[in-house]
Amino acid sequence: MSLKLVPDTSVIIDGRITEKIERGELDGASIIVPEAVVAELESQANAGREVGFSGLQELKRLGELSRERRIKLGYAGERPTLEQIKLASGGEIDALIRKVAVENAATFLTSDLVQAEVARAKGIEVEYLAPVKPEPRDLKVLGYFTKDTMSVHLKEGAIPMAKRGSVGKLRYVKLGDSSLTERELKDMAHELMEAAKKNPQGYVEIERRGATVLQIGDLRVAIARPPFSNGLEITAVRPIATVTLDDYKLQKELKERLSERQRGILIAGPPGAGKSTFAASVADFLSGAGYVVKTMESPRDLKVSPQVTQYTALEGSMVNTGDILLLVRPDYTIFDEMRRSRDFEVYADMRLAGVGMIGVVHATRAIDALQRLLGRIDLGVIPQVVDTILFIDKGRLERVFILRFTVKVPHGMVEADLARPVIEVLDFEQEMAEYEVYTYGEQVVVMPIEKRRPKSWKSIESRISREIAKLTDDYRVEMLSDTRAAVYVTGDTMGRVLGKGGRTVSRIESKLGVSLDVRLEEKESEEPRPEVVPALEESDKHLLVQLPDLVGKKVEVYVSDDFLFNATVGRRGDIRLTKGMPDTKRLLEARKKGEKIVARVLPE
Repeated sequence: MSLKLVPDTSVIIDGRITEKIERGELDGASIIVPEAVVAELESQANAGREVGFSGLQELKRLGELSRERRIKLGYAGERPTLEQIKLASGGEIDALIRKVAVENAATFLTSDLVQAEVARAKGIEVEYLAPVKPEPRDLKVLGYFTKDTMSVHLKEGAIPMAKRGSVGKLRYVKLGDSSLTERELKDMAHELMEAAKKNPQGYVEIERRGATVLQIGDLRVAIARPPFSNGLEITAVRPIATVTLDDYKLQKELKERLSERQRGILIAGPPGAGKSTFAASVADFLSGAGYVVKTMESPRDLKVSPQVTQYTALEGSMVNTGDILLLVRPDYTIFDEMRRSRDFEVYADMRLAGVGMIGVVHATRAIDALQRLLGRIDLGVIPQVVDTILFIDKGRLERVFILRFTVKVPHGMVEADLARPVIEVLDFEQEMAEYEVYTYGEQVVVMPIEKRRPKSWKSIESRISREIAKLTDDYRVEMLSDTRAAVYVTGDTMGRVLGKGGRTVSRIESKLGVSLDVRLEEKESEEPRPEVVPALEESDKHLLVQLPDLVGKKVEVYVSDDFLFNATVGRRGDIRLTKGMPDTKRLLEARKKGEKIVARVLPE
């Protein structure tokens, strides 16, 4: 007598039964699929939910295995009524599925622990398949990722695309020449759903009609299909940098400000600027400083240490999440990302309850982060809710504002009877007010204050200019504070000013006692520099960087866009490097790893 099995919806969705068949464990078995299972999967698929499509794919695979005579496949039982579907959460459909097992004297197969226990209580023979938690190393979508890939964009009928580069320097590139088919996308979507359900760090974050968001380790996946989108699409995103707060070279005073007590902080910046990466580094810094840190994210994609618990929207609402966190009483909560008015209200409510809050918001300027609060929170309450604004752009901490509440005559007014409550927005480094926020009539005014440039800056600028002029004629110095300046240079001279491993600029900083932030001067009309991929040839004592078309030209050599050295190409069309030297070792290592090696011609 052949083995009879009745699978429930959980086993069909997670693919466990087809796995057992393909391993030869169920050869010749009779698989009886309840009509209630089919109806449940059909309902999910009609609602545009990826879990439904995933289950229907498994039913299709069972049919193929049946035609191959590996198993006998049949369908039995009743389809649920509309009333039973409405009562599905109460177990009505589960009861119909178990009934099929009873009527066919079959073993009930499930990956749902509750289903298994109920079936055993009713005397049904049960085989419980505990969820397997494999690592998603072989996901097809991971084949599109390289070390510097932030996101992959796949759509049926379109060429695969990806965003690659570093934070602030991302480029949108093609991945091949062939368009993807709907079949390929469906297979990848099914594979991703399986990984999200089986991986210990995987889960379905959002499930809506036509849209599914998954988290698999540090990989976030959004799957869109009609009617939500005009075609099946998969977008996969993962962090390209794991950094600590030390990587941002923050002033000691700013670190002390962050760690001395719970505060209300906004991390602001444009999309793709590195806000979430910075927020994650702040979370780990505060956790290491002895604070209890939690996060509020939807979806959960901050890359933080295990000590930091990550929460999402409870029952679809961050209000509910906030209520739970107020009971948990963390020292700090990272709220990533705040967009809706309700998000700002939750942030303010938790902050006024004494919880340190760090909110992540989109803004093109630092002051715009404060503008996001106006009209959502009473003006007089804002200084108690937010006292620090950190502005991130292109992966760097560009500005730090602190808020101070006072009563005064606003800047530009002279009458004493015009005094009123004013929020002063001060630059943290200079401790100078840059904006004032106050009410004028019925309007809330954000007024910039004319800044006076300290006389001492001119002398410091001159000293910096003398040092930079030794390296290039094409530069611009901008003082940011008494001890910090930005040096803008072109792509042609960036490597020379920084020096290998940043040694040149570090030497200048030590000499002048000023921190220098070397930045790329973006020029609209700047012509791209000639770029050549050299061949590398080894002799007994040398590594020859072959550039036969650039004899006599001065070039800079880069590995993965990092400056390595500059040299003049010899009359034999090569640059000779002695073996054993650091530059030689780096080039040989780069060739072995398949990293990009280029020579860029310096202007005459």
